Amino acid sequence: MSNDLPQLPSVQWRVMKTLALLGMIALAAAAADIRIGIAGTDTSHVTAFTRMLNDPAAPDHVAGARVVAAYKGGSPDIDESRNRIDRFTNELRDKWQVKIVDSIDELCKQVDAVLLTSVDGRVHLAQARVAIQAHKPLFIDKPLASTLEDAREIARLAKAEGVPWFSASSLRFGGIAALRTADLEGATTWGPGPLEPHHHLDLAWYAIHPVEMLFTLMGVGCEEVARISTPGEDVVVGRWKGGRIGTVRALRPYGEYGAVVFRKNAKGQSAEPAMKVNDGYAPLVREIVQFFQTGRPPVSNEETLEIFAFLDAAQRSKESGGKPMPLR
Repeated sequence: MSNDLPQLPSVQWRVMKTLALLGMIALAAAAADIRIGIAGTDTSHVTAFTRMLNDPAAPDHVAGARVVAAYKGGSPDIDESRNRIDRFTNELRDKWQVKIVDSIDELCKQVDAVLLTSVDGRVHLAQARVAIQAHKPLFIDKPLASTLEDAREIARLAKAEGVPWFSASSLRFGGIAALRTADLEGATTWGPGPLEPHHHLDLAWYAIHPVEMLFTLMGVGCEEVARISTPGEDVVVGRWKGGRIGTVRALRPYGEYGAVVFRKNAKGQSAEPAMKVNDGYAPLVREIVQFFQTGRPPVSNEETLEIFAFLDAAQRSKESGGKPMPLR
């Protein structure tokens, strides 16, 4: 049986074979793991994230990236940093073969993207500046910063250099997102709210988690915040455009995470049953890897900055004895 395929000149065949080979190389390069560097090894997040990324046998393994280098950092005036940093650093080096380097500048020379995980929000602006100048995509772990001004400066620097970044709580990417619908009239979230004296925005230290849960449900558009503070908890009430109300309860010393939402119905509003939230880190790590692959943040920088304006207004309300404060 004769071959009916057209006979191409040998040169054209070589061109086609070359193009096919280049396509295979491009696919292989696209499939290669992204090299991640960690800045700040004083939080349990660094070992948890590294295990999920570097151990293919882990039940919650996230493919597509590996942690290859880390900068130790640390804050000697914060117990949570000083007392834990060596343990986490040693595990990264000895168990996961992560190279420990002496500076963020050196870190950026060896990686494709950066996880800024220093537990102390006060150092995030200075550390982010180095990664931004090196044009490395950046995930900034909680808290984004210790002040609204620092948060806005990080955003300004990244925008000026064209560097993608995002910051988010792991609580945002679990089951709570399914509660958000167009008919939502309000929400209440709650979770742990221990304070750290070195952070000016004291709710940013840990209550950032239930605050992010609230914004996951309510979206942007908060205009005014009032805060009642006691030794055992804080209650923060936000008024959104259109009159919607969102509330956060920050519990001390600790407490479970949860949420309840309020929806419209024929008689007015109805409350959904309370929901406990604890989805682990895997949903966040998957979002981080996808962000490093695409450069598209899963949470807009504008929403993240409004969250810090919310925290700033809550701080000013606390300092004024609970007076409602507009977002700056």
